[in-house]
Amino acid sequence: MLLKNSKIIVIKIGSSLLVDSKQRIRKKWLSSFAKDIKELKSKNKEVIIVSSGAIALGCKKMHYKKTNLKLDKSQAIASVGQIELINLFSQIFSKFRLNISQILLTLDDTEERRRSINAKRTFENLSKLNYIPIVNENDTIATSEIKYGDNDRLASRVAQITNADTLILLSDVDGLFTKNPKIFKDAKLIKKVNDLDNDIKNIYIKGLTQFGKGGMNTKLEAAKICNLAGCNMIIANGLYSNPIRQIEKKNNCTLFLSKISKLQARKKWIISSISPKGELTIDDGAKKALLNGKSLLAAGIKKVSGKFNKGDHIKILDNKKDEFARGLSSFSSNEIKKIMGYQSNEIEKILGYISKSEVVHKDDLVKI
Repeated sequence: MLLKNSKIIVIKIGSSLLVDSKQRIRKKWLSSFAKDIKELKSKNKEVIIVSSGAIALGCKKMHYKKTNLKLDKSQAIASVGQIELINLFSQIFSKFRLNISQILLTLDDTEERRRSINAKRTFENLSKLNYIPIVNENDTIATSEIKYGDNDRLASRVAQITNADTLILLSDVDGLFTKNPKIFKDAKLIKKVNDLDNDIKNIYIKGLTQFGKGGMNTKLEAAKICNLAGCNMIIANGLYSNPIRQIEKKNNCTLFLSKISKLQARKKWIISSISPKGELTIDDGAKKALLNGKSLLAAGIKKVSGKFNKGDHIKILDNKKDEFARGLSSFSSNEIKKIMGYQSNEIEKILGYISKSEVVHKDDLVKI
């Protein structure tokens, strides 16, 4: 029931779920996980997997110990292990007729606006092609990511840019407890967090930081990012077979509920922009369409002012030069100058490449 209303689901799995303490690959577990993904796909859910494990599998391949590796050696081992990781997913998932792809990201790719727009479009197109993205940090060029092992935060950024409904962090514990359950027998599982600031203020978080590589702190940071993005988050035990089914069946996990919707979060962020990069002046027909909840198309644009890139904030003016909306542009100012006044089906021919049909999508637009 927890995932019933979730259309886009991001699932983060740590390296300890793929490789055990004796460096043995947990193929049986991964097969059970793939079966869960197959079930989600049968319910028309979009699934994105954020997976650690490149360094762990690289160490196994090259007979290195993972502890005390220097950064430059970690990066080299990650480049070897990434092939092992994707081959492992491909080998197991193909048995369930699940198509996979690989996306390597650094935190900059999700936090810098233009790059995050490009990443978002890649995710969208992979979904249309029925391919499941396997996302990992680009450890071969990463620095602090390897040092801090912060894939929880990466997963929350992926959830944010893909407009996911739910992020699942598969950990080595059932969820967030009142105390560290490995030390205190009277520790209780917190099943639901409605208010991140108030519901956990009496919890001694410092005593919980041994949970998983990233610790509970990074998971709570991920919850904050999700909360602001209108995305729910679940911390659950991934050590069980069929971990996603276990979440649905037993509800033995912690659910962090977002207080705002995805659309509210997105539009709040758009309207809060201090300095839009440019302006579009549109005709009365386009204005009427926007007031009726439609997207802005090239045909209704009369003038482009300023220089901006794809993904930038822009103002939208009517014929009287009055601002009545703001949004995120799906095109650069140079591209819009070429396509304005033309029908959407002519854009590809004019630009010479496939692109979106909406200049500003209705979900990226806020009326003033």
